[in-house]
Amino acid sequence: MKILVVGGGGREHAIIKKIKENKEVEKIFALPGNGGIAADAECVNVGAKDIDGIVDFAVKNGVDYAVVAPDDPLVLGAVDALEEKGIPCFGPRASAAIIEGSKVFSKNLMKKYGIPTAEYEVFYDEESALEYLETAPVPTVIKADGLALGKGVIIAETREEAKNAVRSMMEDKVFGKSGDQIVIEEFLTGPEVSVLSFTDGKTVVPMVSSMDHKRAHDGDAGLNTGGMGTVAPNPYYTEAVAKECMEKIFLPTVAAMNAEGRTFKGCLYFGLMLTPKGPKVIEYNCRFGDPETQVVLPLLESDLLTVMRAVTEERLSEVEVKFSHKDACCVIMASDGYPEKYEKGFEISIPEEVAKNVYVAGAALKDGKLVTSGGRVLGVTAVADSLPEAIEKSYSLVEKIHFDNAFYRRDIGARALLAKEEN
Repeated sequence: MKILVVGGGGREHAIIKKIKENKEVEKIFALPGNGGIAADAECVNVGAKDIDGIVDFAVKNGVDYAVVAPDDPLVLGAVDALEEKGIPCFGPRASAAIIEGSKVFSKNLMKKYGIPTAEYEVFYDEESALEYLETAPVPTVIKADGLALGKGVIIAETREEAKNAVRSMMEDKVFGKSGDQIVIEEFLTGPEVSVLSFTDGKTVVPMVSSMDHKRAHDGDAGLNTGGMGTVAPNPYYTEAVAKECMEKIFLPTVAAMNAEGRTFKGCLYFGLMLTPKGPKVIEYNCRFGDPETQVVLPLLESDLLTVMRAVTEERLSEVEVKFSHKDACCVIMASDGYPEKYEKGFEISIPEEVAKNVYVAGAALKDGKLVTSGGRVLGVTAVADSLPEAIEKSYSLVEKIHFDNAFYRRDIGARALLAKEEN
């Protein structure tokens, strides 16, 4: 089989490495891929948002199956366009990808179908949003409606911060058209949990839960990033919580999308907060999370491609989706200065025996050498029989990798270890 994977980050590298385990796979194309992915797939210089280019390449190269991994091409209709040419895909069509593409849509969906989430209001103009903030409780959360590279959410501690956030989104257009309408919502408290799930629109199979670390620096200090590391499973996500989430959130969400004529097939990501009043949805994503994928997929014992094809063909209930009972830790090695300004072009040294544990996110090939080309550069993942072992193993691997300007958090998993002690 010839497989095409759309995207070029650490998440895509994790997906590609897992798909490679299937013996039927003879060729994997990554569009656009990156310098590190080139070791596991043929990288083709077609951008992830170039839908026409993706379809044209897939048709000309006889692609048998496509995996559309990032949010942008899903929202832009890449799956629709590929399926129209007879190429089966893993990923939702645009009508279902709106669950991430529009926060207004997802919040209204949850309200309509009684899915637990934060209280909220939607605003279409700056003046009414600012007026509402005069009396709204703080802290509060301001969200741009559309996609914003994971950065369209601002937690405002004070009324003035909240007003500045509204102005930056609606007046200054820092997130472009994504800020044409905004959501202002209640600030929730409690442990956060990420749960990726396979769904074919009928069956929902949650994957192992995970805990992301969004802040740039140790102790959850610094700016929000795309994620500086993850551990799985998340100790806060107990069997009782999982059962409640399935009954009150996962199945109702899939049923709601069906009722709206927007059947969701693919990976549906639930960003949850375990509040004193029970689990609530913070956000939906229409795809595998990054870097959650880098700890969840190494724990998958079933064949990923087989599961993906079962999702596409709406027969997920017929295949076994089995996960290991081990623990995983992923530490992100980034460029110093990320998520703001950073230098790139530094050579990366990864010992051969470490490479199988590394997912490359932001690197390019220059004169045959791997060099840094992004903010988040590598995800280094270790699997072990316990969380302390997985964390220790991951950091020992990190120490064997070198590039100038590297930085990483040194406390990935510390919060999870504390939670385990509390339980």
